[in-house]
Amino acid sequence: MAIKPVKVSQLNAYIKRVLQSDPLLGNVCVVGEISNLKFHGTGHVYFTLKDENSKISCFLAAENLKFLRFELADGMEITAEGYIYLYEKGGTYSLNIRDIQIAGLGNLSIAFEKLKERLSKEGLFDEKYKKPIPSFPEKIAVITSESGAAVRDILKIIKNRNNIVDVLVYPVLVQGPGAAPDIADAIRQVNQLFPEIDTIIVGRGGGSIEELWAFNEEIVARSIFDSRIPVISAVGHEIDFTISDFVADRRAETPTAAAQMAVPDVNDLKSSISQLKMNLQYQGANFIRKKELQLQRCNIEAMASKFENRISLQINDINNQYKEMFTLISNLIYNKKNKIDSVKEQLEALNPQNIMERGYSALLNSEGEFLNSVNALKIHDVFTAVLKDGRIEGSVKEIRKDK
Repeated sequence: MAIKPVKVSQLNAYIKRVLQSDPLLGNVCVVGEISNLKFHGTGHVYFTLKDENSKISCFLAAENLKFLRFELADGMEITAEGYIYLYEKGGTYSLNIRDIQIAGLGNLSIAFEKLKERLSKEGLFDEKYKKPIPSFPEKIAVITSESGAAVRDILKIIKNRNNIVDVLVYPVLVQGPGAAPDIADAIRQVNQLFPEIDTIIVGRGGGSIEELWAFNEEIVARSIFDSRIPVISAVGHEIDFTISDFVADRRAETPTAAAQMAVPDVNDLKSSISQLKMNLQYQGANFIRKKELQLQRCNIEAMASKFENRISLQINDINNQYKEMFTLISNLIYNKKNKIDSVKEQLEALNPQNIMERGYSALLNSEGEFLNSVNALKIHDVFTAVLKDGRIEGSVKEIRKDK
């Protein structure tokens, strides 16, 4: 019996229906090592998942990538949950991933280092962005589990060191899938709702790297970096380092150390003030005693005599300056008077009245204007002759011009 041929597309469509209808292939969990990891410009992620004998192509959509709590990297061993999908056009199948889990210290360390490197390049760890922790806070917020040992230790230390500081406990999850968003939201809400807070302590007690992982997530790191209020990171024990420690304004080795860092010890302050008071009293008494001895060594009568001599010299100096000033002003007045007299003589020499005294006269036309030429008059024109002792009115009978 002959087999009826089908098109390639028909075959692929059939295979796709078979794969997608298989209940096992519609929801599988596959363990393997990531290789050929590629981040596409669309936000999707492509990579190969392999073991020692085989490999399978994998696809992680951008909308699922944003829910991952760690950075993917080549060589990381993961557990991928998804379904088998056939790409009809290319005739290839892949594992389309819904969620990824990682386990093991080595894999978590890879994710930690990748995120640390990226955030460091962005400048989130730079010292120039670190805010100083207030020396004398009035109110502190503690973001941690309300049932953990960390919050009890912090409250105990603060109460013993400084019972006048107000403490706001803001309870959050500190481990598990929902911990990181919870912590990040708490930091933002404290900034928005309680702007009077001076310092934020965020952290938890010790645990495994998996239990501390919420403080290694990017969402927490960015909320700490964006906080207007200074943040102290207090996660785990002294040997534990998280991303939160690097981005926070200060890192405390333990929650207890964070409490000691956040508030001053009132008893120490009182002791320091008492010591300062004693030092000031001692230094003040020494200063006064030193000045008393200096006064005792001083000869008051000799000092008075010196003052009298200095006053006498000053009086003589003032008298000399007065004489010099008087002479200077007198000479100035004399010179100015001579200059005025000289100018007066020049003006007198130009006075028309003086010229008339010497036998000269001036002629004015009928308009009262001075005449300086025979051309200004005609026969029968009226004129006035001005002499030193009066005026003569006349008219022109004859005009003679000089040749």
